[in-house]
Amino acid sequence: MEKVCLRSILILLFTGWLGTTHGQEDKINHPVEVMTLGTFHFAYPNLDAFQTAEEDQIDVLKEPWQSQIIAIAKAIATFKPTVIAVEWEPSRQQYTDSLYNEYKEGRWEPGKNEVYQLGFRIAANLGLDKVYCVDDMGRHYTEILEIFGNETRLASFEDFYTNSPYLQYIRERIEGREKVSSMVEELAYINHPDIVNKSLSYYLLHPFQYEEEPGDFTGVDFETGRWFNRNLRIFRNVQRIAVGPEDRILLIVGAEHLNLLNYFFEISAEYQFVSPLPLLEKL
Repeated sequence: MEKVCLRSILILLFTGWLGTTHGQEDKINHPVEVMTLGTFHFAYPNLDAFQTAEEDQIDVLKEPWQSQIIAIAKAIATFKPTVIAVEWEPSRQQYTDSLYNEYKEGRWEPGKNEVYQLGFRIAANLGLDKVYCVDDMGRHYTEILEIFGNETRLASFEDFYTNSPYLQYIRERIEGREKVSSMVEELAYINHPDIVNKSLSYYLLHPFQYEEEPGDFTGVDFETGRWFNRNLRIFRNVQRIAVGPEDRILLIVGAEHLNLLNYFFEISAEYQFVSPLPLLEKL
């Protein structure tokens, strides 16, 4: 009886898998082009580990930054994306739809955020109906969430994070780039594959190596949720967008995310990765 049940389950799983594969066949035979455009956060929310001092911040609503952003938007638009996705969570989709419609109809003046300055601008210039929200904050293991709720354990983790020699190592490698001197040069720099790959190495140093007890994987598990799980979920949200062979996707996202997302798109059977560098370097 057990063998019959197991065999029935295997048959159902196998036929279900075949059905799913058949539905994806066209997408795999005709991969969809995806361009990722990594940016810094134009409004400087300073929610990341490395923050930009007020004196090093630029006002993207003023010149010469506005003219440069407009030029970048026009250059990226030559890729002719039919789908534009941005680093906002799907829970904000209804809000985004409403705001984007207000923008298209000239009833709302956009603020500094790169979603407005690049995402809305490019989408409207191309006559697109929608801007898709694909961000996700990831999911932590229960053991990591328990640390966040324990003041003593959290203090130990924060002490490691603040005083780790790797933090100084990372600071030294980004020193001198605190203030943007050219929007075009900055975006070309942070989208360069050497810089993208190097940024991933930092996530394997700090706080990846933190251990509450010798031999445990506290830091590994923390980064699994904070970074790897988060970017896999962003990728999955992109997969959920209904597209056909003639579609082209533009994903506008914080440049740090490229160290995983670019890799996912490069190896995916469903997508063909396209770099924005050739378009930026023409400006």
